Amino acid sequence: MNSSPLIDQLIEAFKCLPGVGPKSAQRMTLHLLERNKHGGQKLSESLARALENVGNCSRCRTLTEEETCRICASLSRNSKICCVVESPADVFAIEQSGTFRGVYFVLMGHLSPIDGIGPEQLGIQQLLDKTQQESTEEIIIACNPNVEGDATAYFIAEQFKSLQVKVTRIAHGVPVGGELEFVDGGTLSHAFSGRKVMDNS
Repeated sequence: MNSSPLIDQLIEAFKCLPGVGPKSAQRMTLHLLERNKHGGQKLSESLARALENVGNCSRCRTLTEEETCRICASLSRNSKICCVVESPADVFAIEQSGTFRGVYFVLMGHLSPIDGIGPEQLGIQQLLDKTQQESTEEIIIACNPNVEGDATAYFIAEQFKSLQVKVTRIAHGVPVGGELEFVDGGTLSHAFSGRKVMDNS
């Protein structure tokens, strides 16, 4: 407990960030107050503006301050290919790779009946409607390779069985540059189940 209630409140506020414990929160607080008040002011203003103005894209549900995000609005993107991801962080990761030029749909989570997260919360009907409205040709499911992600991917694939849409899932397995002896069993299992025929023609 500090002698200053305001400092205590700020430390507590920083602790809401993922991976930030008491020591890290204290370090951030003291850094801003001692050495970078201008940076703290800028952080405060940017955070306030973002919290007030950022919502969800009406077409893909990612975070944006506009009605339609820049990716959905871009004429250079291939709207016939839609990548389904769990969170906006996944969109950032894929975009940084620079390898995907289609559009996205963000579930904002994964199926979790215990937490009350079902198809409705994930916007599955919106995804189906979007697919038909935009004449989507391929759905790429990029859910995380865990139990919840696998269940969510399987459920989504089932919904598209009656539609004329190709459904694929991104490959999971041994990372580029990785050595087999250091790869865990779950990753190896995914790698074997997702194996492809080598073209040696």
